[in-house]
Amino acid sequence: MDGNGRWAKKRFLPRLAGHKQGVEALRSCVQDCRTRGVRVLTVFAFSSENWSRPADEVSGLMEILGLAVVREIKALSENGVRLYFVGDRSALSSKLIAALVDAERKTAENEQLVLNVCLNYGGRWDIAQAASRLASSGALITPKSLDGAMAMAHVPDPDLFIRTGGEQRLSNFLLWQTAYSELYFSDCLWPDFGANDLDAAIAAYSGRERRFGKISEQMISIPKATHAD
Repeated sequence: MDGNGRWAKKRFLPRLAGHKQGVEALRSCVQDCRTRGVRVLTVFAFSSENWSRPADEVSGLMEILGLAVVREIKALSENGVRLYFVGDRSALSSKLIAALVDAERKTAENEQLVLNVCLNYGGRWDIAQAASRLASSGALITPKSLDGAMAMAHVPDPDLFIRTGGEQRLSNFLLWQTAYSELYFSDCLWPDFGANDLDAAIAAYSGRERRFGKISEQMISIPKATHAD
């Protein structure tokens, strides 16, 4: 969800105003995904590298995240959205951790859409923690065992990876899980990302042939998108 700061700067607003508007865009995106039959939506809310940003922006972001979790939980539950917060919680405040745990507990029975919010997450951290868990248990480290030890093991690998804001890189997001994801880069800044932009991404995805190492003649059908990032 890239471009919040630039969105605010274009309007001569503080960067945190862009992050607040980004929450509004996420609320709309969740609803749009639900109505389009997307079953899993994963968003990158705060990376392990984002701690290097100015301290006032980091603290403001954490406050916005905490308030959003408390404010949105009722509506998410009513709409059948199950929340998972994925990432290293050791650096988060006890108040924020409590809010995350409460939100996960209150939405645990919901089945219409899984919403993964990656918070203090990094793809390299995810691979390292998975390997460490396997090593400490004495398990053999293989692609299959690593896959099962990843922080995102509760959902399938993403079909479609969307990055807004014009940048064309993964930025340490879901490095393991996106091995065969279709990548889509949009120039739209995240606070402006709406239903039409989502539809454009899904349309681009639908026009691609996913072969997973095979040749075209071996593919019977093209799977529909069920997991957007």
